[in-house]
Formats: sequence, structure tokens, C-alpha cells
Amino acid sequence: MLPRTAPLIALLLLICLGTPPSAFALATDTENEVGVPKKLNLPPGFKSEVVYVVPRNQGSWVSMTTDPKGRLVASDQHGKIYRIVPGADGKETSVEALDVKVGRAQGLLCAFDSLYAVTPPNKESTAGLYRCRDTNGDDQYDEVKLLREFKGWRGEHGPHAVVLGPEGKSLYICAGNMTEVPGPDTSRVPQKWDEDQFVPRLPDANGHATGVMAPGGWVCKTDPDGKSFELICNGFRNEYDIAFAPNGELFTYDADMEYDVGLPWYRPTRVCHVVSGGEFGWRNGSGKWPKYYPDSLPPVCEVGPASPTGLTFGTGTKFPTKYQNALFMGDWSYGVIYAVHLKQDGASWTGDLERFCYSNALPVTDMVVRKTDGALYFLIGGRRSQSALFRVTYTGDESTAAPAPWETAPAIEKRRQLEKTHVSGADVNIDELWKDLTSEDRFIRFSARVGLEHQGTAKWQDRIESASTPWQAIECAVAVGRCGDFAAREKAATSLSKLDFGKLTKPQQLAFLRAHQLLLLRSKEKVTQAVENLAALDQYFPAGDIELDRELSIVLMSASPTTGISKTVDLLKKAGSQHEQVAYALYLASAKSGWTPELHETYFNWFLDSSNFQGGRSFGGYVRNIRKMAIGNLSAEQKEQMADLLAKKPETKDPYADLKARPVVKEWKVDDLLPVKEEEFKTRNLENGKNMFAVGGCYKCHRLGGSGGIVGPDLTAAGNRFNTRDMLETLIEPSKSISDQYSSTAFALDDGRVVVGRVVNLSGKQYWVQPDMINPEKLIKINVDSIEDQEESEISPMPLGLLNTMTREDILDLIGYMRTFGKQE
Repeated sequence: MLPRTAPLIALLLLICLGTPPSAFALATDTENEVGVPKKLNLPPGFKSEVVYVVPRNQGSWVSMTTDPKGRLVASDQHGKIYRIVPGADGKETSVEALDVKVGRAQGLLCAFDSLYAVTPPNKESTAGLYRCRDTNGDDQYDEVKLLREFKGWRGEHGPHAVVLGPEGKSLYICAGNMTEVPGPDTSRVPQKWDEDQFVPRLPDANGHATGVMAPGGWVCKTDPDGKSFELICNGFRNEYDIAFAPNGELFTYDADMEYDVGLPWYRPTRVCHVVSGGEFGWRNGSGKWPKYYPDSLPPVCEVGPASPTGLTFGTGTKFPTKYQNALFMGDWSYGVIYAVHLKQDGASWTGDLERFCYSNALPVTDMVVRKTDGALYFLIGGRRSQSALFRVTYTGDESTAAPAPWETAPAIEKRRQLEKTHVSGADVNIDELWKDLTSEDRFIRFSARVGLEHQGTAKWQDRIESASTPWQAIECAVAVGRCGDFAAREKAATSLSKLDFGKLTKPQQLAFLRAHQLLLLRSKEKVTQAVENLAALDQYFPAGDIELDRELSIVLMSASPTTGISKTVDLLKKAGSQHEQVAYALYLASAKSGWTPELHETYFNWFLDSSNFQGGRSFGGYVRNIRKMAIGNLSAEQKEQMADLLAKKPETKDPYADLKARPVVKEWKVDDLLPVKEEEFKTRNLENGKNMFAVGGCYKCHRLGGSGGIVGPDLTAAGNRFNTRDMLETLIEPSKSISDQYSSTAFALDDGRVVVGRVVNLSGKQYWVQPDMINPEKLIKINVDSIEDQEESEISPMPLGLLNTMTREDILDLIGYMRTFGKQE
């Protein structure tokens, strides 16, 4: 929560001109003359060391693998491939440039007596999968063959990692969304992808990825000779690496779109379980799918703003058991290596995040486990920034014995059996697939539906109207919407009409709405029964749930425009967060009928206020384009009637005017509000609590139930995790305990300035520091050579005095609202 009220400006001042470096007790163990941290933050018992500082003439290393002799092989982003023997026990690290006619690799793998290299498009060589061999035994790769060319954009969303398949007989390759799928020769994904946008999609307001459409980033499997490519899954934005767990399951870490911060379609970086036939919902511009769509799969966990890079499981490390089983993954922007501790959840996993290793300006690019010494090695570098090789070892007292093999739960085994139906010519039992559409496990239902789609509707469409459970009817309708004919769509809509929407669970309700979207989107003729089904949902709108209200708004403005528009405009007025407001503004922009002059006036007045919202680089452009779309849907008469309103220019407004206008009640201390009896929370005014959450600016930084900012912790479950004192201390004394995940660094510069913020980008010797997390678009460039000292800031970005304009009843209503929401989740 970051309201910039007048008494708080000093606390929020992130650039202090003229402050002498001597004012800071800065640690010297976190700096190095060449910008490489000497000491990293690690869990107790772990030790880090710099193995090699890469000279500038050897470039900036971004990918790495191990060879059969235990040596490391790394590639400069813009140049050669190097072989490294890490020094130990007093020995120096030796490095040699390989005389191989390929470089610039973003993926490397030693397997099948070869070095495989994946290169993106560049001016000097063709993008593709290369195989390098030593044919004369001189320990050099003298033969280089291009096995498969990759086509796409020249930037960093090209082809990336290559890893060995879990059975030891295949290769898996991943690529970002600007790389065309190579072929594929076969596909586990039904090749029926489309944008599937019920609301007209807006392209990125800054022109990013213009014209790049589904299927998005992908994972393919191929043989050692690269002869046949099979598409495994798609729908990623830009997954840089992939890694197999000890049990053979595949995982990746997908990128967000930082320009979308502050917008309803922003999706945080996410860990994904890569399964056969998977779709993960990346779409161009405003069209990114929410994670609850049944035609896509949810993430294992969400991380937040970051730049995902290298991955590896801890298998083979001499680390404690939980770390040997963990997925390690790099964040280039914020200088973090996460350890994801996976927890089995039915046929998939969820994950708990741990900031395993971090430091300011630690742009992690890739990592590997070197089994000869049981250490984790990782690189920093990229974009011509200073590069170095680090080694992490464990010296603590915990056992480092190899863990027990991962157990295969029945749900996972069931999913794996279903995945065998994702190939042409498979021996398929339609009865089993049909039965598994009833499963309560989302991954099993998804896998069964993909199996049915591979077989074609002719083999199962006679079953459509005999669905026995809500999930069976809904999943069947999704499959029909994607690949059925008009007659099948009508039957599916009839089957859905038998369901009582009010008695469905929330996931079923969301899937029910999406299934109808697909039935209508992909049909050239009007599916009358589907429209009737949607029009009957008016009684449930609004539902009082952010996700449901968004989806109900979308479909009702199509099926019942007059009611849908009126209720959506009302939600637009009442929405607490800018994310909700922008969503409703977008939905309304495409509506042509059902308006009244009063509704139009309310709607277009909203744009005057929205100009003060904050977000990523594309935020303002998107809002302007939404308004442009809405004006384009007005009739000539409507434009004339509203000429004066449409001509108005927005005025700059203090985004915290509502808070500042309130009189100061008291400079609250924690003990002023305690004790609070539990009975007091049974009769709280939750509507007022919701209003306080908005008035206090909480939505600008924090998410609550899928809506709000992403620069601070998600507060959805705060009511379950923290007691009343903890919550009050966080609100009143925010600097008492600052999560390292949200802390900033103070840089003392040689010109007398002190800059406080988070390093989010590097280029050469330039650090790009984000001083104001609520306005991520604004960055300050710092030359590495100008930094005299640096330390972690002891001041929270959330200010003091947040509650001083609230009464005791307001504060308890606020906490009661948050607690109730947490329990609902």
C-alpha cells in the first residue's frame, strides 16, 4: 500500500540528491570493482564462491551444460562457446574457447557423443538446432550440422533450451512466442488453436509482438538426429528453459508481459507443469487467457514480476533432501534463484517458493548441477553485462544422502495413461475417455478431452446429450466448441441447458461460461440454444465475485445487451481496483446496442478519471485505445449528442485525493487498537472495509482475490495466515519487518546522489533501477562504475500513517473484510 500523502513524501523519496555516501553504513562484502557480488544471500549451511569472472573479451555468458568429463560448456550471447574446468582446492579455473563453427547459443546439451546447440536468429548464422561432433578424437568439435532450422524474430523470444529426455533417447526443445513451431511432423496438441476472444482483442499499445498469434511459445520433442519433431505443448509467452523432475515430469518457468502491469490481463511469471497436449493460454495483446479457462491449464504457482531464465532440478547435488528434490530457477531481472518445493496435487503439482539465492544486480542466466562435485553452478550475464560463474555448495550438518524415489500417485498414472491417446492411430477406448470427463481433477479432464479431440467428433458425438455430470457436459461442450460441427454445437448447448447454474461450483460456473463462448465463437451459424442459456443468467449477475462478474459481464452484454450494459456500468462505478475498472471498460467498448444517454455519460466520464491510473509501459496506450474503440462504435447521432463530453481533456489528479481529503483521526499505534475481541469481527461492515481497502490505495500494490496490483504481497489469504496483531503491525509499522522479496537497495553514487530501488534490467555497464514499484514504467539508469557503495534499504516502500485518516471502526472493518475474503478462498 503506497499512498503518496503529503506527510509521507519523505518516506517515499526514492532519489535523494546531495546525500553523502558517508551517511550510509554500507556493506563492502556485496560489491566488486567489476560489478560481481562477492557474497550472496543463501540459506544457513550454504556457501557461494565466484569461480570465474568472465573477461569482457569473452563476452557475456547465457547458457551452460556439462560434458561427459565433468567440464562445463558455456556460450556467450553474442559470440563463442567456451569450455571450463572449475578450479577447486586452490587450483585456478581454466577456460578455453572452442574452435567450433557455431556460437551465440541460448541452449546447450552434451548427449549422444555430441554437443547440441540451439541458436536464435542472428546476422551471422541460421537459427536452429545444431549437432557438433568430434570425428577425429582431438577433443574438439570439428563437425557441425544444422539439424532443424527455426524461423522467427531475431530478439530474445526465439528458440532457447535443449535438454535430454527422461528415457535418455530423445531431445526436448523450447522456444518463445516469436518462434514458429518447426513443422511439426506430429503433434500431441490438437492443432485447432485459435485466438478464441469473445471480447475484441486489442494489440499491444506499443506495438510489441504485432501479428504474433497462437500457438505461442512451445515445447517439442525430437530424436538425436533431429529428423522428426513432435509438438508436446504450447501457449507460453517466453519460457527460456525446461527441466525434468526425477520422476520424468517436465516443468518450465514462463515470462510475464511487463508492459501489461496494472491491466486486467496481466499474468505474473509462472511455473508450469508441461504435459502432453497442454495449452497455457498466451495470446497477443489484451487477449491473454485467465488461468481458470477450461481449454487451458493452470500454473503450478505464480511468482510475480521477473525475467525467467535457467532451470534445473537439484538431482545430483550434495544438498539436503528438500533441495535435491527442488526445482531451481533463475530470475534475471531481480537477481534471484528460487527453489520451488513441489507438492503433489492430484495429477499435477503445486509449489512453494523459496528465495534460495539472491543479491542485487545478480542477473542469473543459466545453471547446472555438476555431479562430479555435487555443486550447483550458475552464470550471471546477458545483454553484454558483466558475466561470472558461481558455485554453490552445502557445508551444513543436514544429511545429503540421496532421497527416496518420487512416488507415482494413481492420479498421475491415470493422466499418463490418458496421454497415450494423444497420438494418431492410438488404440483408444472411447468409453474410458468419456468417463474421465467426469473427474474432479482438472488435469485428468483436460487430458481426456484432448484424447477425444484427437479422435474426431464422429466417434463420440452421439453421447453429447447423455452427459451424466456437470463436468462431463461442460468438458464435452468445450471439445465440441473447438472441433464439432453446428449440429454437435446445438446438442452440446442443449446438454448445458439442463444444468442449474446456481448449484454449480465456482470452477464449474466459470467453465460453463467459457464453454458457451467457444460454442458461439467457432460457429458460423447462430447457436440459438447457447444464446438462450446465457440470457437466462441475468439473475446471477452480479455475483459478487470478481472473476464470475467479469465472465458474466462478457456473455450477458452479448446475449442480453440492455441488462448486461446497465449492470456492467454499475460495476465499473463500484469497482475498487483499476484492474476491474479497465476490464469492464474494455467489455463495454465493444457493445453497440443497449445504451442509454445516461449510461454513455457515466462510461465516458470514467476515461477522464482513468488517466491518473498507473501501470506498465503499455497501460496508458491501452486505455486510450479502449476509448477509441468505444467512440468508433457510436452512431453519428450519439457522437453529436456527446460532443462536449468527448471533447473534454482529462485533468491530472492526485490518485490519493480521496485519502488526503479525509481528516486525520489519530496517529495510530498498534496498542491503541488492541485488544480486539474475536466477537467484534462477527458484525463488521464489510462494505465499508472494502471501501477502506480502495480508499487506502491498497489495490495499487496488492492483489485481493485476483484483482489489484502485483508489486506487493498477495493479500487474498492474509486473513487465514495472520492474527489481528500481525496485520495491524504490518499496516502501522511496515518497516518493522520487510520481506526480502520486496526490499530495495540503496546505491551511493560518486556524484553524491543516492538512488533507492530494485535493479530490473542490465545492458553493458548500465543498471536500470526501478525506484517506484507502483509506477514500474519509470526507470533510472546507473553506470556500474559510478557506484561507490550499496546496501539493502531499511525503509519499507509501504509508508507510515496509512491508517491515520481512518477511525477504529474503519480499521476493524478493513481487517474484517480481508479476513472474510481469506476464509472465502
